[in-house]
Amino acid sequence: MRNFATDQLILEFLEAMEVERNNSRLTIRNYHHYLSRFLAWYVNMVGGNDIRELDLDTVRRYRMYLSRFNDAHGKGLSLVTQSYHIIALRSFLKWLVKNDYEVLSPERIDLPKAESKSLKFLNEGQVERLMSAPLVGSEPGLRDRAILEVLFSTGLRVSELVGLNRDKIDFKTREFGVIGKGGRARVVFLSRRAASWLERYFNAREDKWKPAFIRYSRHRAPEYGDGLEMRLTSRTIQRIVDKYRRIAKLPVEITPHGLRHTFATDLLSHGAGLREVQEMLGHKNIATTQIYTHVTNPQLKKVHEKYHSGN
Repeated sequence: MRNFATDQLILEFLEAMEVERNNSRLTIRNYHHYLSRFLAWYVNMVGGNDIRELDLDTVRRYRMYLSRFNDAHGKGLSLVTQSYHIIALRSFLKWLVKNDYEVLSPERIDLPKAESKSLKFLNEGQVERLMSAPLVGSEPGLRDRAILEVLFSTGLRVSELVGLNRDKIDFKTREFGVIGKGGRARVVFLSRRAASWLERYFNAREDKWKPAFIRYSRHRAPEYGDGLEMRLTSRTIQRIVDKYRRIAKLPVEITPHGLRHTFATDLLSHGAGLREVQEMLGHKNIATTQIYTHVTNPQLKKVHEKYHSGN
């Protein structure tokens, strides 16, 4: 007899995310959080633990719960966060259907409309101001300049930058491989300027540690080790970018992900195609890359004006 206990099935789904789908630890952690909230609400709402009792009316009530949710500080959930909860629930149901469980079809659950967000990126002048902000007379300053240059040159996700090791970078070809979301591998390329700053930073370091970017503090790892505990965190990278954004007095609240947007915008504005940018960003679907229509639409207009016989 099949087990329909929701709590046990959620655990099996999270295990499948790790083993079969090779999702990142961060993604699994987030799904665990979203589905745990659903489970606590669901058990209280239906008075049981059987996933077969989930229907569209129950989903509607769950969405109302998310919409009205307030934490201990009286803070609610944004539309984006509400969407993440529903996406996690749909993914769970898809996995159940794939494994022949007779449950509510995930296709019947619509996602909330996303909040309209403007895409934040820098123009060329702002990029130069940001890159010039670090004082490169010290090793930490060289590190910070190299971080900014690599983010803009490669479009790396902050997690990919954090996980980068020195021995993975080929300075002759100015490229290296990364494993992105969903375990998808891709090759990324360094500009000559980014490679130069990265090499200057590496040459200034006396340690033999593996991480490409390390923290500077009183509590340092043994010089003879691999130094993995000295690796920067994603949060530290975010603070570094914000620090130099403020020093450069940029009007745009740029983040590491904003530099990823800037990378894509720069490529497209200089003639690269969406498919090529999709590959370089590591997007699974071209639809994700199509957020950059603020660049492609003007480009298409120029092509139309140049080549259409009616102009």
